This record gives sequence, structure tokens and C-alpha cells, in this order.
Amino acid sequence: MMRSTLIGALALMALTAAARADGDPAAGEKVFTQCKACHQLGETAKNAVGPELNGLFGRHSGSVAGYNYSDANKNSGITWDETVFREYIKAPRTKIPGTKMAFIGLKDDQKITDLIAFLKQYAADGKKN
Repeated sequence: MMRSTLIGALALMALTAAARADGDPAAGEKVFTQCKACHQLGETAKNAVGPELNGLFGRHSGSVAGYNYSDANKNSGITWDETVFREYIKAPRTKIPGTKMAFIGLKDDQKITDLIAFLKQYAADGKKN
């Protein structure tokens, strides 16, 4: 009986770790509150201090219509994916020297993973997937 309980507990821990590795969109929404001062998401999103972030992953840096990007951002050659975004959000001015983004960076890997899960919910048209 004890062995079954131990195996069950280990299986539950493994599933919880796997779920956290994929990120928690609800936790990511809380992280996004730091981004809201400059960025918007959703069907009514508009460019603000920063560009709207709908459909971020797979998009080329500096490509949101109507947003006035820095030359550094427009010419970075970046296509946003999880790896590039993770590097960027940790230290925006290191990843793209000359970017206008004033955010100092998000250092916590789990918060970044959760933020990615939250952002990935939004298609280019602002609708949730």
C-alpha cells in the first residue's frame, strides 16, 4: 500500500512539473500586468507606448503596422519564438541594443514560461486560441 501511495505521489509530482514546464497562462496573465503599461492584447488592442502583442510568436521584429519602432528593432532580423523572446525579455537592451523598450527585464524563468503561455493564447487578430 505504501509503495502504491509513493508511486502515485511521484507520478503527480512529475505531471505537475510537466505542466509548469509548459507554463500556466493564468499565472502569465498576472506577470503581464507589468507589461500592460506599454502593451495591449486582445481584439481591441492598439499600439501604445509599445506595439500590441497579438500573434507575437512567428512575427518578425519591427513589423506591427502603425508602430514607430527603433531602427535597432526594425533591423534586428529577429523572428519571435520562445527562445528569442526568453532571451529578449530577460534583458531587452542586451538582446537588441538601441531598442526603445525601457523595461529592465524579467529574470525569473518560471514567470517567463508562464508569460509565454499567456501570450501564445492570442492570435494575430486578437482572438484567443
